[in-house]
Amino acid sequence: MAKSFEYGAFMEKFILQPSPSQQLPLSGLSFAVKDIFDVDGYVTGFGNPDWKRTHSAAISTAPAVLDVLRAGATCVGKTVMDEMAYCINGENIHYGTPTNPCAPDRVPGGSSSGSAVAVGARLVDFSLGTDTGGSVRVPASYCGILGFRPSHDAVSTSGVIPMAQSFDTVGWFARDPVVLNKVGRVLLHLPNVDPVRPSQIIIPEDCFSLSSTPNDRTTQVLVKSVEKLFGGQILKHVILGDYLKEKVPSLQHFMSAGNEEHLYNIPSLAALSSAMRLLQRYEFKNNHAEWVMTVNPKLGPGLSERIWVAIRTPEENIDVCHTVQNEVHAALTALLEDQGILALPTIPGDPPKLQSNPATLEVFRARAFSLLSIAGVSGFCQVSIPLGMHNDLPVSISLVAKHGSDAFLLNLVETLYDTIKEEVGIAERISN
Repeated sequence: MAKSFEYGAFMEKFILQPSPSQQLPLSGLSFAVKDIFDVDGYVTGFGNPDWKRTHSAAISTAPAVLDVLRAGATCVGKTVMDEMAYCINGENIHYGTPTNPCAPDRVPGGSSSGSAVAVGARLVDFSLGTDTGGSVRVPASYCGILGFRPSHDAVSTSGVIPMAQSFDTVGWFARDPVVLNKVGRVLLHLPNVDPVRPSQIIIPEDCFSLSSTPNDRTTQVLVKSVEKLFGGQILKHVILGDYLKEKVPSLQHFMSAGNEEHLYNIPSLAALSSAMRLLQRYEFKNNHAEWVMTVNPKLGPGLSERIWVAIRTPEENIDVCHTVQNEVHAALTALLEDQGILALPTIPGDPPKLQSNPATLEVFRARAFSLLSIAGVSGFCQVSIPLGMHNDLPVSISLVAKHGSDAFLLNLVETLYDTIKEEVGIAERISN
């Protein structure tokens, strides 16, 4: 079938009918899937025409896709993604860049670009993507919708082309927190449980200093919402960079002298990002170096350089990366205790303009990965929540909960959402 031109979100349109029952949790809902998931009878394209040309059609459908079909949802097609899932911009030179429905002159975010755009443009009720370094959280933020990265290994990645298995997760997008929660319960195989009051909501002031978005449009919206619903006594302010520097001694291996502090503001988070990106490059190399070197595919600018750097990555410090993962997991588990939440900026500022200067973007990417690596390395679950518009661009905030607390986090989003929307409305009126 010809590619849809609805916001450029789709690679191909087709219909996969759900199980025939009206009593299923996702009955009546439509969804799309990133072109990284196997669908029986279709070639999984992985964002690159050379990949699609050199691979056969899938002979089975990924379990995550089957789960939502069996729960009553209808699949309407596959969505555009960044090549080989190796970017957070969402620009694809081969298939076109999906149009950001919130800000058409800005990137939609990647690598799950088309999946986010399809939801943001109201073409589907929800969509499936993957998040390794930020590929659900970033496009959710840029497109003004909800995006959920589950706890690592909580949702099956079988039938999904791997990028870096230590970080790969199947995530999902929705406009409505009720739909987000329903889809999550299906994918995570969770029963319905009553919401649990958070014991503490931690605001890391240093992390919010990385963001160029004004405090009154991010932290203050969350703080006021929490005060209304739970009381201000559960709010706690910390300096996360100092905490991680003390509790994660293996980060010293990735601390670099020079301009780290000036460039990223938080040296320990820059080190965390370095550890994450090194292990991702190493695992990507193990997964795909043979294909890249054999086929020598045509790759987009910027992306080509990153992929070839990954292909040449040595095995040095890989064991230390795993030590960092274990120490960060333990440190953040201790910080959050039971039913604790860590609030973060999803990304460090406005979505970049289309075809921005790569040198400018590299600084932005570095700051973004300082934030994204917190859940990425720990394996914790994270949700990006839209906070309306500021200067005609989408704003968001993220909540992180410890590994295995996905149901708690999904319920909390649903509980907070209407109050957050009210506070966003107040903030927007004041700023206008």
